[in-house]
Amino acid sequence: MDVKGKDTGISEEDAARMAALASYVPDTDEEKRLVRKIDFYLMPMLWIMYIMNYIDRTNIGNARIAGMGDDLSLDDQEYAWVLSIFFFGYLLCEVPSNMILSRSQPSIFLPGIMLVWGALSAVMAVSHTYGALLGFRFILGCIESGFFPGVLYLLSCWYKKGELGKRFAIFYSAAILSGAFGGLFAGAITGHLDNVHGIHGWRWLFIIEGAATVGISCIAFFVLLDFPATTKKFTEAERNLAVIRLLHDGMDSGRTLKRMSHKEALVSAAVDWRTWVFTFLFMMVAGSGTISYFIPTLTKSLGYDTVMAQYMTVPIYAVATVSCNVLAYSADRFAERRWHVTAALFVGFISCVLTATIPSNTVRYVMICFTASGIWSALPLLLAWTSNTVELPAEKRAVVLAIVNACGNFSSVYGSRIWPSWNAPSYSVGFGCTASFLGAGTVLAALMPILLAKWRHKMTETERAIIEAREDREEQLENAGESSRTV
Repeated sequence: MDVKGKDTGISEEDAARMAALASYVPDTDEEKRLVRKIDFYLMPMLWIMYIMNYIDRTNIGNARIAGMGDDLSLDDQEYAWVLSIFFFGYLLCEVPSNMILSRSQPSIFLPGIMLVWGALSAVMAVSHTYGALLGFRFILGCIESGFFPGVLYLLSCWYKKGELGKRFAIFYSAAILSGAFGGLFAGAITGHLDNVHGIHGWRWLFIIEGAATVGISCIAFFVLLDFPATTKKFTEAERNLAVIRLLHDGMDSGRTLKRMSHKEALVSAAVDWRTWVFTFLFMMVAGSGTISYFIPTLTKSLGYDTVMAQYMTVPIYAVATVSCNVLAYSADRFAERRWHVTAALFVGFISCVLTATIPSNTVRYVMICFTASGIWSALPLLLAWTSNTVELPAEKRAVVLAIVNACGNFSSVYGSRIWPSWNAPSYSVGFGCTASFLGAGTVLAALMPILLAKWRHKMTETERAIIEAREDREEQLENAGESSRTV
């Protein structure tokens, strides 16, 4: 019986893919056109969505220096809790959110949560008490938790290992540039709309940026792709090629291998040592990344007035964006992650130490630029490294990415407390702690392959069955290909 028959247990769709995989040739013109089409649908839309995601998360720092702290009578500890409470919601909901995404339609799920958090961000403008602001921030963390790890999982289902680093960096550069855009928007909004219609500028900041997020989410419903095997925006031939090229690269596109249940994926991720090694490293980097919530405060401490301090954040994010993308391109070009991550963290470490010890405001501003560049260049490469290391099964990869990102971002709970106002203008405590995070991350990144090599990975029975099913499928594919060539 032929490969489409019942004797092989392979569907007609799988049989066609197997025959194509047996004769698959990487980097053909057809595949390059497909990658460009994937880029067209995913990258610009996700990039814009992440800009708004990060603006809605971090505009609390811009609002603080625009009068929110005075209007709500927030002291340092209360402001730290306003920052921290976001990450409690983020930690609680991130893993369940990625579990849901792996079983749903990304083109509906991701824009859907964006619409909700945008509306919530706008409504946050009505906060008149510390308690109300805490409540809004907690719910915002719950809703936003599904976006970043969800996008990482979606991209890992569409791109090969050698393509992921650049895409992660391009996507993450939106977070970096959101600081620049956020500073420009905040300066313009708080500078020109303060007390318009009796509404303070920081409230207008929440209203306008939240409304913009809602508008963009409506567009995203019509643009984003689902998984390679199920998206309706591609032809059948394009879907098959999208699946085949990932199988050939040792990746799972999310809908082509036997699935794990939610419980199996969670257990498999939790017992895998690699999950926790990457989680600890990400905690070091994300903990140092809490500087993003205080960059407007830091620029103001260098002697600029409130509006100019907003604008002076722009060069910091611009330098970091260039650095992030150049390093990611190099990492993909040389198929290397370890030393690229280590070098970025080391640059951040040295720059942070210099910022804490040199009194010149000009030098400190330049060193803040390099500190931010080191942190934000390492983050997307680290996530790509995680995705490439824990590649199968897809459900497990989704959970691992969510755990790493959730636990890593929980470091912001204590990271938000290392920049007390009594330590201004030197902020030696903040820079000292950040340097410690970056130094520890540098050492861990350099030792990572040694740590991973010492771990004898013990797969769960379900995970082993999925890997074996993949190997059986590839063997059947090869036989089907040989048969098709001899007929």
